[in-house]
Amino acid sequence: MDRTGLQTLNDIFLAVCGNRRERVMLHKRAQGWMPISSAELYRSVVGVARALASWGIGKGDRVAILSENRPEWTITDFAALTLGAVTVPVYATQTADQTSFLLNDSGARVIAVSTKSQLEKVLTIQRHTPVERIMVMDAVETAHAVHMQGLMLQGPADFDPIFDACARSIAPGDLATIIYTSGTTGNAKGAMLTHGNMASNISCSLDGFALGSKDEVSLSFLPLSHVTARHVDFALMYRGVVLAYCPDLGQLAQALAEVQPAVFVAVPRVYEKIRQQVILKTAGFPKSAIYGWALAVGRAHQAETLAGTRPSALAWKIADRLVFSKVRAGMGGKAEEFISGGAPLGRELAEWYADIGIPIHEGYGLTETSPVIAVNTPRTHKLGTVGKPLANVEVRIAEDSELLVRGPSVFRGYWNRPEETRDAFVDGWFKTGDIGHLDSEGYLSITDRKKDLIKTSGGKFIAPQPIENSLKLNPLIGTAVVLGDRRKFPAVLIAPHFPVLEDWARANHVDFDSRQALVANARVQALYEGIIQELNQNMARFERLKRVLVVSEEFSESDGTLTHTFKVRRRGIELRYRTLIDEMYEKAETSGG
Repeated sequence: MDRTGLQTLNDIFLAVCGNRRERVMLHKRAQGWMPISSAELYRSVVGVARALASWGIGKGDRVAILSENRPEWTITDFAALTLGAVTVPVYATQTADQTSFLLNDSGARVIAVSTKSQLEKVLTIQRHTPVERIMVMDAVETAHAVHMQGLMLQGPADFDPIFDACARSIAPGDLATIIYTSGTTGNAKGAMLTHGNMASNISCSLDGFALGSKDEVSLSFLPLSHVTARHVDFALMYRGVVLAYCPDLGQLAQALAEVQPAVFVAVPRVYEKIRQQVILKTAGFPKSAIYGWALAVGRAHQAETLAGTRPSALAWKIADRLVFSKVRAGMGGKAEEFISGGAPLGRELAEWYADIGIPIHEGYGLTETSPVIAVNTPRTHKLGTVGKPLANVEVRIAEDSELLVRGPSVFRGYWNRPEETRDAFVDGWFKTGDIGHLDSEGYLSITDRKKDLIKTSGGKFIAPQPIENSLKLNPLIGTAVVLGDRRKFPAVLIAPHFPVLEDWARANHVDFDSRQALVANARVQALYEGIIQELNQNMARFERLKRVLVVSEEFSESDGTLTHTFKVRRRGIELRYRTLIDEMYEKAETSGG
């Protein structure tokens, strides 16, 4: 498909529907995975768009979506976009207060919700928001919302030239969506992305990937409220890949086995969890010996894997049959392309996957850049980097090493925040807030977030992400956060991976009746101190972690310690554990450590 003519997101919708395919989407029903054709998609989108228009929704009006991943999410999105309205995604996991903030800040007049519980959440706050109408996707008994299924069925049986003309009249410069950033450093801000911003990015972000040549499937399970997932789904759909929706991460393993996607797109947290499961399943003799041998064989053939060729050595084939193929089977078994985005993957995790025969094509971008700035591809792949910048994007490194970006995918600005919009640019270049490096071959590496750099009271700068990524590879660690900004020395706060820690405790006869008692146990403390001591051997003296604080909770988005894409909220963690952190440093002071 010629992508040079892609100007708006509506071009994607019209192209997909114009192809008259029998399978554009798949969704799980009692009778199995049911297809949605391009004709059904068109009818549903037009039906919902007509309802929105009848309620006075038109160009520039905001329509919110509060839902898990499902066909109706995309149908609502296209219905709003074809009218020139602006989509405002809301994470299904956000609280009533958070949802109220987004609805008020964006001025959303209509919201589409998925389930009875999401409807009830919105009903508790509706009178405090500008929301005039609610659409509900499930068949919920209610007098307070319009059933979306009925609206979808009211669309036309064939193409509507008046509707299509309206969709084509939307210009690249028209606002398409307001996506609220995850807010790792403060309150969420609404990034304004135009049709042209997103279309320009979609037109080239998957160049180098051989996708869409046959009836391939991708499982849509990353929240569509996040720009990466939405971008990927748009791009794959445009290329002819069938989207299968998985609304519940608890059903991911089963969905992967049933759908067997040809392309696997995930955030690093998912790849980390898969690796942890492999380590757990290969524990104990003889499995551990076989696993260790297979990993060594894979490492010897890593260069071939990264070059996109399947090693032909007999030892590799045996290792593949015994170990590698089983890992791939857990991801559906048929995936040919593996992509990571949304957060830093970490070199060690990328190397582990390359060792087991899976080259993960890590990409990099931000909500404000629609989102892709750079990506590794099967043609151009370099381990430890995020690939080469896209063809239509310019990047440069500022004097303080911050990565600056310029191009058609860079956003218009922050909704209702002119000062913050001005601060986001310097001489026409967008300031990413990331510390970057371009090598002699043009590959981009991201070292850390500029705001995350830790400056000790001695004036030394420490980049926490590489240290944290190394620690997360240990199956005993769920999340690790390096501390030490304006302190005398760096330390680390660890939230254990409790299933593994509890197994270790039972195997080592460590009694505990609660997680608090478990992490307070001297042998558990010694266990984690040993992990840190081992890591310290490979670090510069000023980077070495001098104290370990093990907490009794796993971090989550619900308690404000993780974002919705599982990135660490440093401010949230430091606020939540401020007393414990202060006590740890005070004890070190009094002991002279």
